[in-house]
Amino acid sequence: MAGSIRIEYRAPVNALTAKTVELLARRVRERSGVPVVQQGVAELGVALDIAPGIGAEGFRIESEGDMLRIVGNDPRGLLYGVGKFLRDARYAEGDFAPGPWRGTSVPSNPVRGMYFATHFHNFYHDAPLVEVERYVEELALWGCNALSVWFDMHHFTGIADPRAQEMIARLHAILRAANAVGMGAALTTLANEAYANSPVELRAVPNRAHYHVELCPNQPGAVELMLRWRQEMLDAFSDLDIRYLWIWPYDQGGCLCERCAPWGANGFIKMAEPVARLVRATLPNAATVLSTWWFDYDTTGEYEGLWRLLASRPDWVDYLMVDAHGDFPRYPLEHGAPAGIPILNFPEISMYAMYPWGGFGANPLPLTLQARWDASRHLLSGGFPYSEGIYEDMNKAIFFQFYWDPQRPALETVREYAAYEYDHAVADEVVSVVERLEQNHQHGLGATQGEEALDWAATPVYDLPRVRAAAANAEANLAALQGVADRLTPAARNAWRWRVLWLRAALDAEIQASGGRSTARTEEYLRELVGLYYAEQAEAAVRPPDRAFLAQRARQ
Repeated sequence: MAGSIRIEYRAPVNALTAKTVELLARRVRERSGVPVVQQGVAELGVALDIAPGIGAEGFRIESEGDMLRIVGNDPRGLLYGVGKFLRDARYAEGDFAPGPWRGTSVPSNPVRGMYFATHFHNFYHDAPLVEVERYVEELALWGCNALSVWFDMHHFTGIADPRAQEMIARLHAILRAANAVGMGAALTTLANEAYANSPVELRAVPNRAHYHVELCPNQPGAVELMLRWRQEMLDAFSDLDIRYLWIWPYDQGGCLCERCAPWGANGFIKMAEPVARLVRATLPNAATVLSTWWFDYDTTGEYEGLWRLLASRPDWVDYLMVDAHGDFPRYPLEHGAPAGIPILNFPEISMYAMYPWGGFGANPLPLTLQARWDASRHLLSGGFPYSEGIYEDMNKAIFFQFYWDPQRPALETVREYAAYEYDHAVADEVVSVVERLEQNHQHGLGATQGEEALDWAATPVYDLPRVRAAAANAEANLAALQGVADRLTPAARNAWRWRVLWLRAALDAEIQASGGRSTARTEEYLRELVGLYYAEQAEAAVRPPDRAFLAQRARQ
């Protein structure tokens, strides 16, 4: 154990390497209270260096006499090496011990991103920016190298709308924080999205998820108007390091008119190509990512038609983004990538079998995610998981490690996560709890409507997980985590990552014991989640279902 640490920086200093030193020092101080200096004498020396030749974004951790040396192939690699060093270390009040891991590690997939949904007044939408920015830093230490956000036009009357400017400022700040830790920024767009006051005569024939303001690219003047709007949006973010721009077909996008059908291989392409070329001119470092989300859901021939169009490898498509709400789409699995265009996934880590999303605490899904990864990983060059908040933090780590090492089992990542965020001594116990939580993972609201839902003692308002072992699992999970909590440092025990896990187990147990009824305990636990998520103003999909939420639902 060491009571003090000296960081010796040997590589040329730039903004990212300086940030890496700051993050290393801050994490050690916060988790152990151990002082970290860059000059003078200390009990442990840690040298940080850069030496090309390891492999892009890779790192090496090695012993060097009585010091440890973390070497990055490049500045990003050094940051990821520091992340591994921090996760492997042991922390106690006033003491720090480096872990035993030594070796070289190089990422397999070049794109290891994350998508922050900034809507519904979820965490990314309403939490203090300083907390969102800190969270971005923490994801970078796991190897995340790209972050995407969406300026969703349909809320606003134009880019000058004060609410639009407020949203742009928030998204800009989040992406600036991403750039500061080596992440390439990414912008999400719908091919034919439009503002709330879009010309009615130019509007698209809607699909089942439209905002009813989208435009039809086959209406005279619609393409030109949408490109003007898109140029304004690109200009608003042009001072950032934008590395990806997504062009999305659905949910809300699309047009079902005869001239656009089938949208994914017709109208979508008519709009996507000029958008991609506009991006090339405005943001020359940005790659175009063409999404196939919802392809062949409401029609047929979209995958087949798009694959035929892409067979010539057009110069305006750099990546395809392929995924779906359920299993990975069959067509790409059976036909591979058209013309070898690299494929990214967009895995669902937030919504699966829990409503409200994250409403009952942490939703770790290692075995579910493992099965979906195993089915598609041979096609992938990385991806951007879809995130609605912080409650799926463990799922994020699982995917970052899938992208880094496709062969690494999800449960191994859960063990590393638990060791780092809680304590090495309790990691195996937490893994067992996580496995049982996944068995119990089926959460929702009862069907009761009307004022009778306000009779908390009599009316079941929460659905119970419908698995045979649910009650026994719930009791065992809470008991196990109570025992774990007694062995954690105060910092770990009070951190939100522990609280969302513990609250999930506590809510499972209380809901099972109450037969799905609201009790003083469920109310206490759910109110704590509301606070952790900054969800006081959240919409139903992302607000923990406390009594205020349930009463409003009953009156509707």
